[in-house]
Amino acid sequence: MLLRSRTLHPVAMFRIPAPAIPLEDVIHAAAHKYQVPSAFVKSIIAAESHFSPNVVSPKGAIGLMQLMPATARQLGADPAVPEQNVDAGTNYLSWLLHRYANKRTQLRDAIAAYNAGPGAVERYRGVPPYRETRAYVKRVLTFFAKYQREEGQLSSIPAVATAMERPRHRYMAASLTSRGVGRCRGRRANCRVHVTAA
Repeated sequence: MLLRSRTLHPVAMFRIPAPAIPLEDVIHAAAHKYQVPSAFVKSIIAAESHFSPNVVSPKGAIGLMQLMPATARQLGADPAVPEQNVDAGTNYLSWLLHRYANKRTQLRDAIAAYNAGPGAVERYRGVPPYRETRAYVKRVLTFFAKYQREEGQLSSIPAVATAMERPRHRYMAASLTSRGVGRCRGRRANCRVHVTAA
């Protein structure tokens, strides 16, 4: 029995948007992927953008974690896409925590480097004397304490009260496998940083 071939007619194209992933899930996924406490990722996002994906700084930093376009490119991310922004920002944060893992001021130095760049932290052997950076470190630590309480999260990063003491546990962070260019927030900071594999 022969089957008659049937002509295919064009079907009306419907654009079905993908369901939005809740930001909380995005943060937890990135935190788990890069072994950074989700409360800490939230703290950076709160300080940087107040959880807004649409904020653009005067220096051109984009979105939730305020990534510079060059940094995002080096990390293979589109900073305008919230999921990619949080993933890349958490990746960079993980690299910073790994970079300062042997210092008793690991947490403060990583936060300061996220704001002013690792070059400034190296130059001043700790948090640079920039008013903006010092205020930023305090703000992030305050958010971190708040989100840890809310999540009941026990973290391998020292609690805010002991942030200036030597951590009891070494923080094991995933290192970047690509090269990146760090963000610049402070006027006098040396903003270029090359992110290399560990």
